[in-house]
Order: sequence, then C-alpha cells, then structure tokens
Amino acid sequence: MNIAVVTGTSTGIGLATSLHLARNGYRVFAGMRNLAKADQLQTVTSTENLAIEVIQLDVCDPDSVDRAFAGVQQTGPIDLLVNNAGIGGAAPLELTPEAEHRQMFETNYFGAVRCIQAVLPAMRERAAGCIVNITSAVGLLATPNQIAYSASKWALECLGEALAHEVFRFGVRVVNVEPGVIMTNIFENSAEQTRYDKTSPYQPIMRRNGKVFAAGFKRAVAPDLVAETILEAVTTQDYQLRWPVGPDAQGMMSARGRLSSEEWISMGADLSDDEYNSRFRE
Repeated sequence: MNIAVVTGTSTGIGLATSLHLARNGYRVFAGMRNLAKADQLQTVTSTENLAIEVIQLDVCDPDSVDRAFAGVQQTGPIDLLVNNAGIGGAAPLELTPEAEHRQMFETNYFGAVRCIQAVLPAMRERAAGCIVNITSAVGLLATPNQIAYSASKWALECLGEALAHEVFRFGVRVVNVEPGVIMTNIFENSAEQTRYDKTSPYQPIMRRNGKVFAAGFKRAVAPDLVAETILEAVTTQDYQLRWPVGPDAQGMMSARGRLSSEEWISMGADLSDDEYNSRFRE
C-alpha cells in the first residue's frame, strides 16, 4: 500500500484529499497543527474503515516536521507528499504588517520547503515518489490587495517548476495544483488578515477584489474536485506540471496570458466601475 502524507487536513482541501487518497488505496498520514480539529476526519475514517492516521504536524515548526516525517518513515517509504497547509489574507501592501507578510511565507512557502526536504532524499534514492504543491490561481496572476498571499504562492509555483527540473532525472514527479475559489474555510480562517476600510485610498481595489471572490463563490467548486485532480496528476502517464482547478482558475489564467503586463497594471487606474468591469470581462 502506497504511503501518502497530506498537510493541513482538518478541513477543506486537505480533508477531502486525505479521504480520496485513502478510498483509492493509499495509506494516509493526515497532518494537522491542532489535533483538536481532527473529529470530522476521524469520524469518516472510522465509519468507512479507511487507512488514515492523524498526526501532529505544524509546518512552521522544524521540530514538529522532523518528528512527524521520522515517525511516518518508520512505517515505510513515503510515496506521495501533498503540501496543502496554507493561510490567506487580503489587504493592500501598505496596510499589511511585515510580520503578517512573513507569516504568510513561513506557512505557504517555507512550510512546504521543510516537508519537501524531509521526503526528497529517500525519494531520490528510490527513484520514485511524487510531490504535490497546492498553490493557487493567484500564484500565476499577480493579484492586488492580496500581495502577501499571491507572492507566497508565486514563490511556491517557482519552487515546483524548478524542483521538477532538478529531480526529473531521478524519477521523482513534482506537480503544482492551482485551485480557484474553492468552498473551504480559508477566508473565515484569515479574517484577521483581511482588511476593508471605506475611508482608505485603496478602497476601490479592496472592494473590487472582494467582488471578484464573491463572484467566484457563486461558481465555487467543492474541495473534492481538487482531491480528484491531485490523484489524476499523480497517477497519469502523461506528466503535466500545472493543474488549474475550477472554471475561474482556468478562465483567468488563460485570459491573463493574452494580456501584457502593462495592460494588466493599467487596470489599476482611476476607473469607474463600468470601465473596470468592462476591462475585466474582456
């Protein structure tokens, strides 16, 4: 039975991925920072008699990462790592405290780095294994009002592509899965890092960014689609680095590729809502 480690599994994508992998033959070690949030996953695991073990894993704590992966590797080689743990937030850069910006990178980027470095030596030596990074559509679309989050996902996108090159000759697969708006708790969990101020000079972009995500929620897909995409990306014979998930991710990434950087930037001009919305639709 192949062994998988999934991070950030208490809710959302991580929970759905743990269940989907276990239902498809994996022995899953489901990592989460706070084990008190394991009830939902453990209930389904018990009901369906799935091969899932919840483990304490805080990707921001090097000791926690070392302990978790050392424990898993005692049971056998890790075949799959899914870097899902992440935090979000929305605010203009000027209003984002440096500590908050650093925490975004600490979780979304360096947390993944720690986990990758924990599994990579054995994968390289065995010439087998797969690393999946859950990035985001905003990891390829520079997103105003979400610079800290967008930049951390850009960094993870870069890591995934460069790492895929580094380890290709060793038979290790690396893929980036890029969800759009997914029905998870990430926005509720990042409420303290999300700011909206009607009196701010940045109010128009705050409001427009919020409207984009509100529109995305009307078409949001379930975390299960991300889980299904992960399994397909891992098992397909036709290797593919990037896997956008959801109509917004696919549409926005495709459209952004047809727009010059200068055209995208110019949408930050002092436009009326009608002008802005017209450009966005185009």
